[in-house]
Amino acid sequence: MTTPLYSNGHYVLEARQLNIFYGAHQAVADVNLKIERHKITAIIGPSGCGKSTVLRAFNRMNDFVPTCHAEGEVLMNDQNLYAVDVDPVEVRKRIGMVFQKPNPFPKTIYENVSWGARINGYKGNMDELVERALRDAVVWDDVKDKLQKSGLSLSGGQQQRLCIARALAVQPEVILMDEPCSSLDPIATLKIEELMRELKEHYTIVIVTHNMQQAARVSDTTAMMMLTDDRQSGTVIEVDNTQTLFTRPKDKRTEDYVTGRFG
Repeated sequence: MTTPLYSNGHYVLEARQLNIFYGAHQAVADVNLKIERHKITAIIGPSGCGKSTVLRAFNRMNDFVPTCHAEGEVLMNDQNLYAVDVDPVEVRKRIGMVFQKPNPFPKTIYENVSWGARINGYKGNMDELVERALRDAVVWDDVKDKLQKSGLSLSGGQQQRLCIARALAVQPEVILMDEPCSSLDPIATLKIEELMRELKEHYTIVIVTHNMQQAARVSDTTAMMMLTDDRQSGTVIEVDNTQTLFTRPKDKRTEDYVTGRFG
């Protein structure tokens, strides 16, 4: 696997006093969260508590929502990604995204992987880049003889790994995954989880999941989100080593959620 750029320090990302609004409604309140380099951090919590909103704040995907604005800071290697002189396109090169449902482009498998690198001005050997990204996403053996076929012709699990390869081809440092297995069958899900464990040797991964077992299986650190007391906004109530959070949580609300008493 290729070693990405930008690799200094213990934490690669940090949200500080992050508040996110949709119009006048505050969706996320006072989130403080550090993301450790070359680890998998899971964000869990009940529906509607702002998990995906926080995840998308890390690479400024919320900018695409006209009514959305953020206050506070999101730091990457001590640089505030919301500073006025920061180009969000550059942010998304460094912090890739994999979505809930596989969303390959209606292009060939080869073009799905090469497209991002090409528009970003990649000057190296494109064939090598495509093969490397597909190998890193553990889908090369499935597709090497049909690179000119449509990405939409693949199975759901293969499509999701193709989307991961597409993200890797831009050579990010961080990969955000928003419920990446929610539309996949159990076998495809296990393959994606195995892939995540391999990828963290070279990348930092942040995953949002409703699946408690998945969070327990794959993540090193877990952040628990919950609605605030007025039930208007989501916030992080506890962050810990995953094993500790699932077996000895400090907050009673976390214990109730991970043991299935509510959520």
